[in-house]
Amino acid sequence: MTSIRYDVLGLGNAIVDVISRADDDFLLKHGMRKGAMSLIDEGRASQIYQVMGPAVETSGGSAANTIVGIAGFGARAAFVGRVKDDSLGNVFAHDIRAAGVAFDTAPSAEGPSTGRCYVLVTPDGERTMHTFLGAAQDLHPRDIDDDAVASAAITYLEGYLWDPPHAKEAFRKAAVVAHEAKRLVALSLSDAFCVDRWRDEFLHLLRSGTVDLLFCNEAELHSLYQTADFDTAIAALRADARRAVVTRSAKGCLVVEGPQTIEAPACPVDRVVDTTGAGDLFAAGFLFGMARGFGDDRAARLGALAAAEVITHLGARPETSLRAVAQENGLLK
Repeated sequence: MTSIRYDVLGLGNAIVDVISRADDDFLLKHGMRKGAMSLIDEGRASQIYQVMGPAVETSGGSAANTIVGIAGFGARAAFVGRVKDDSLGNVFAHDIRAAGVAFDTAPSAEGPSTGRCYVLVTPDGERTMHTFLGAAQDLHPRDIDDDAVASAAITYLEGYLWDPPHAKEAFRKAAVVAHEAKRLVALSLSDAFCVDRWRDEFLHLLRSGTVDLLFCNEAELHSLYQTADFDTAIAALRADARRAVVTRSAKGCLVVEGPQTIEAPACPVDRVVDTTGAGDLFAAGFLFGMARGFGDDRAARLGALAAAEVITHLGARPETSLRAVAQENGLLK
């Protein structure tokens, strides 16, 4: 077996977030579905940028946020995603490498510009996202380094990557390589509307054993099984998934594996500023715990701690050392 070089390798859309505050009336006026992630073209991207308020630009992307969080705990992490050789692409590459993540995907010299996501944050902390995938959708199976995947204990994939066809094939290839090397494959469902688009294919990934560990929130779970009843959805998930983690915001999370269920609490915060990245950072803590051989309860507490840090400020990347925060809370030495 190939020796382990990375604790977790992530595969996802390389995106720069453009974050601004907005109220519900603004969303209504501009035809935006609150709380959803919508894919847009470059024209719509330009239109949104012109009407939104003052913005902060920060590197993002669901799996990339998770991988940065994992590195923040002190793990060895790598990311695969496509940017263009332009100003935003340079920002993304700099930020993820500065976070201690290995990022070796060559930038595109031609084609669409680096992907960006316009994030509108309402006073309740909810985020509404409009994503122009740009260069991110040009990720191909040839971008997958078999040796890198085989040397990662866990390969982590984001559901958003299921939209671009070539990226979907890269996703499948990475899963095959990981399993051939007897490694684990984890998937985040990413967004309830993403599940609406690809429900049957996501279910097949679970039932075929392509995915060993699933992350989802309550909305994504209900969308996956098309039921409003939580217990019914959990029963279906238990039958389909080898292992799954369902996040429930302030109610904490459930870890489901076979007949076993573990409940873990959320970490309370004084004020929710921006929920962008909460699920991504929860996955970071949980995957770090898995990579270190911790039990599900401890891994879930690490996830809750990371999610709590990221929702107290704008942006989807940690602003403090997650390792230090975990040590302060007695979860790491």
